[in-house]
Amino acid sequence: MKKIVFALLAAAAMVGCKEEVKEDMTPAVNDEQVQEMAYMSYGEKIDASDAIEASKLGSFYEGMKEGDTMQVKVKGMIQEVCVNKGCWIKLPVNDTESAFVKFKDYGFFLPKNGTDKEVILRGKAYKSVTPKDELIHYAQDAGESEEEIAKITEDKVTYAFMADGALVEEFENPDVEGMEPTTEE
Repeated sequence: MKKIVFALLAAAAMVGCKEEVKEDMTPAVNDEQVQEMAYMSYGEKIDASDAIEASKLGSFYEGMKEGDTMQVKVKGMIQEVCVNKGCWIKLPVNDTESAFVKFKDYGFFLPKNGTDKEVILRGKAYKSVTPKDELIHYAQDAGESEEEIAKITEDKVTYAFMADGALVEEFENPDVEGMEPTTEE
């Protein structure tokens, strides 16, 4: 009787080991491999590691004074893109505010059809005063109506971001002015 019980336990252990071996044979995918498969790169080469959520950036902005700056890597969803060239985007940082993102030295642009895509940006966050004329220009770039543009009557303190590198969620047929993205492989 003891031999039968022992034989059954040994058989169960072998079956259990075989199932574990099958699980262990699944190839490992690390964060770097996922990033390389999922993003298109623009500007300086960056990676997706250590990016903070855009909502956390919003709380940093709230504590800033005009002229304060902070180097940061941030991750969020593109809310709006310049429809003319892709030369700026808006990145929501809380329920009511968005950071206005430009690209260092106009050295790169993001896809004009990149709205609602995930983006990772590396650069400098700061508060600034945007003059009324510049606000009107951006509203025109965004295709705002004449009524909306007429509502712009004064300068505005804005959350700003100057990006030196960006990763955009990979998608088919990105519409980028003047250059092709490099896909991280």
